[in-house]
Amino acid sequence: MNLEKVGVSLSELNKPFSILRQGIQFILFSIVLLLIVAYWSEQFYGIFGKSNYVSIHLLIEILIIVVTMTIAIQSWLTTPFILSNKTLYIGALFLTYSLIEIAHTLAYKGMPYFFTQSTSYAATWFYMIGRLVLSCGILVIFAVTEKGIRKKTYRWFIYSTPFLVIASLLLLIYAPNPILPPLVIDGVGPTALKNALQYVAIACHIIIMYILLKGFHKAPKITVLLLGSACYLIISDFLFTIYRDVYDIKNFIGHLFQLSSFYLLFKAIYFSSIERPFRELIEIQNHLEKSREKMHYMAYHNEVTNLPNERFLNEYLHKNLYQSKGNKAILAIEIERISTIKASLGSSYGDKMISIVAQRLQACLPEKSLLCMLREDYFIVFLDEVHHEDRIIQLCKQLHLAMQESFQVQHFSLNGNLNIGISLFPTDAYKEDELVRLAIYAMHEASKVPSRTLFYETSMSGDITEKLLLENDLHHALENNELLLEYQPQIDLQTGHILSVEALVRWQHPRKGLIAPYTFIPIAEETGMIIPIGQWVLETACKQVKEWERAGLPPIKVAVNLSLGQLFQQNLVEMIQNVLDQTELDPKYLQLEITESMTIHFDHMTMILQQLKAIGVTIAVDDFGTGYSSLSYLKDFPIDCLKIDRSFVKKIQSEPTDKALVDMILSMAKHLRLKVVAEGIEEEAQLYYLLAGHCETVQGFLFSKPLPPAFLQHNYQKLQHNAQNILEKIHV
Repeated sequence: MNLEKVGVSLSELNKPFSILRQGIQFILFSIVLLLIVAYWSEQFYGIFGKSNYVSIHLLIEILIIVVTMTIAIQSWLTTPFILSNKTLYIGALFLTYSLIEIAHTLAYKGMPYFFTQSTSYAATWFYMIGRLVLSCGILVIFAVTEKGIRKKTYRWFIYSTPFLVIASLLLLIYAPNPILPPLVIDGVGPTALKNALQYVAIACHIIIMYILLKGFHKAPKITVLLLGSACYLIISDFLFTIYRDVYDIKNFIGHLFQLSSFYLLFKAIYFSSIERPFRELIEIQNHLEKSREKMHYMAYHNEVTNLPNERFLNEYLHKNLYQSKGNKAILAIEIERISTIKASLGSSYGDKMISIVAQRLQACLPEKSLLCMLREDYFIVFLDEVHHEDRIIQLCKQLHLAMQESFQVQHFSLNGNLNIGISLFPTDAYKEDELVRLAIYAMHEASKVPSRTLFYETSMSGDITEKLLLENDLHHALENNELLLEYQPQIDLQTGHILSVEALVRWQHPRKGLIAPYTFIPIAEETGMIIPIGQWVLETACKQVKEWERAGLPPIKVAVNLSLGQLFQQNLVEMIQNVLDQTELDPKYLQLEITESMTIHFDHMTMILQQLKAIGVTIAVDDFGTGYSSLSYLKDFPIDCLKIDRSFVKKIQSEPTDKALVDMILSMAKHLRLKVVAEGIEEEAQLYYLLAGHCETVQGFLFSKPLPPAFLQHNYQKLQHNAQNILEKIHV
């Protein structure tokens, strides 16, 4: 058992004052015994009857043997799991002491015949050697460097040494002609030699106490127990130097202190090797359960507003839309200019404004309504009872009126209008997803009218035509070289070096300009275009890494996102292998990123990911924590890296729940030996917290936005230098 290195958890158990309160009975017990020694030694001389002292001594010694043998057995049983050489040595030491105690007990004056007639000569030498072996052995174990043990034979070898030691002592002490001088003279008491040896043992234990006090802050409970054990052993040593004979109460009380010392030592080892790990396991399980509940909540709620999200809405409508007859309505609500606010001021300002809007909307809505937040920053309101369309119009006017007051976001005073689209059930649509989609169509058109409120009309389906045109253009985007990749550096927090980049696809439309991925990627998924686009992204990214290498840049790993459609592509693994072969890129420089929601396809994902790992690429889970699935996939899937979603990092300073989730992810990744990349680092305070949490890699606007490949190549050293300056500033 490593008595030096212990973790700091179980805060209540490790508080020194709590520990002292628990040990008050030992303190009172000690005071009473010491008062007897100090003031009533003569009155208690031979109090138990001189004929009974052998039996009393035998009882105490048996208890000491039981405790020390228990320590030895416990260390033997825990060594295969703890794999610590110090644990092994502790067990062997106490087995040695236990065997010596057995010899001491049997050789005690008055005991039946044992090897030779029982005398104080043999008994005191067994006691004294055992005492020195214990003190010196503990000091040596403190000095030994802790290492792991792998060979079973070494374990058996160490535990065989106590039997060699006791055999040697028996031969030495029971030699035909006494070699060692006596330590106790009947009627006189301990000799000067015994007292000197006793003081040597005391000195060793004083050194042990000094070492324990130096490491007190690491494990207060264990240290207090060990200090108590050392104090009791020192007191027993002192009493054994001043007692007159075996009938002296000091001799009996010395044995009580010795027994108490071993009991406290056993408690310390038991707590360190069994009780504390068990309690820590319970704490971890409780923490993971709470985190799992939090993740489940987040899977069904928007992280900015805490409102139900799209998944919650779909399930709710599926259960409740058809339960009662009558008209119902869906209101799709857009905050005008919210994307502009985010682009110009930053996402934190935009999110704060969205949160305030959500509060104002909630205050205006009737009791029988449901307010949800979609990923695209749309609000959806479900009205379960609609008697007249005029009531809906009146409600929309109240919602618009609630927006007239400016939004005070930090030192900015912002204004926001709403665009509201309305679809009716069952007039406009009968299916829940269609009903929401039609309300969103009407919402987009609402910005064109003064009232900014529109009911859905069939003419609005022209938007669908627009989507089809965009889909048609996407089919030609690859042929016309309209797609391009930008690369966002990922910074190693230990060195400030750019060891990897994330490849991000963009679409430069010839007429409509730059189209965001969230607009065309869903279309590509629906139409199957994601397969050729994904292959192009992979080929381009791998070629680019090789070009950087030929240009003299250090080796860089590139991270490429895989969509769900690609994972169900029949020849995905073969295609990736071909790309690696054609570009001559070492597989270790390619990282494939999947989303957490993909893990629900367990059997298929297990097979595909294992095949991908077989070719040498690494696997990362992107936006970890935003999906909801069994965490068992972390051990079942061959995953190398977790990417903490930007939504957690964004509010890491202000939201204790987000901070707790980030801590949990970092801790879980450490225990599972996974690497961690934190996304969306925009502020130094966020970086400081992640550095303190031993996060390995980050990416975000604080270091660099996504960059064209040529720009990254020409400014590689400058980007690294800037990253190192930021890290240096944080460290300072």
